[in-house]
Amino acid sequence: MYPAAFEYHLPTSVKDALGLLGQLKDDAKILAGGHSLIPMMKLRLAQPKHLVDLRKVPGLSGIKEDGGVLAIGAMTTHWQIESSSLVKSKAPVLSEVGGIIGDPAVRNLGTIGGSLAHADPAADWPAIMIALGAEMVCEGPKGRRTVKVDDWFQGLMATALRDDELLVEIRVPLQPARSGAAYLKFPHPASRFAVVGVAAVLTMDGSKVGKASVGITGAGTRAVRAKGVEAALAGKNLAGAGAIEAAAQKAAEGIDVQADLQGSVEYKSHLCRVFAKRAVTEAVKRAS
Repeated sequence: MYPAAFEYHLPTSVKDALGLLGQLKDDAKILAGGHSLIPMMKLRLAQPKHLVDLRKVPGLSGIKEDGGVLAIGAMTTHWQIESSSLVKSKAPVLSEVGGIIGDPAVRNLGTIGGSLAHADPAADWPAIMIALGAEMVCEGPKGRRTVKVDDWFQGLMATALRDDELLVEIRVPLQPARSGAAYLKFPHPASRFAVVGVAAVLTMDGSKVGKASVGITGAGTRAVRAKGVEAALAGKNLAGAGAIEAAAQKAAEGIDVQADLQGSVEYKSHLCRVFAKRAVTEAVKRAS
């Protein structure tokens, strides 16, 4: 199908883009990479009267280290994150995630900010952002504000981003020594979206877990923190054969797991447990 008619806008500054959002209000949609919005428009699930394309706005892409944080511009593509030498040296799990999103076409045009603002419940970036404790920097007519990742995902394709704001930067804290991070998923064979994906970040304190952070995507209407797994891991010595298994059994607890075309509630809950075990096991290896 063809999308409904719309007017196309190509602002050349953040100020101009915000001005358009303020003027057009609910009639406008932001276009970043387009790999989520354009298919929805072709199916007429979305019918915006105006598209505001950010690709000509300077300063919205790039990666830099800034005081113990990786600052990633919202228009930075998945491929740029995957291939960045800085990311590979400071937060290699981000490079890994960038490399398993979709296919080469998606990775070369799709953007991290577009993914996080769209908040598809099966997207890959949300789980690892939760596990790493990222922050989203939004800019609106009154200036910038920062939103913690635990406050970002608010429902099905709903975030804390206001209608008159742009997501301009993602700030990812660098992990301390003896930390390990991993993201593993069961991918849909066609789209490569996560049927279920689990991200785990562990910091060891001697032989015990000092801090554990686990994010899950694909299971419900939004990415969530697996608090049961985190609590079961914190302070534990994982040398025993059953410690990780016991923690992983709590992966679906407190999550509103949703049945869909990919599987039943029982099946997706099982995947949560399986991939929580795998992600935590890999994170522990990397923290050694």
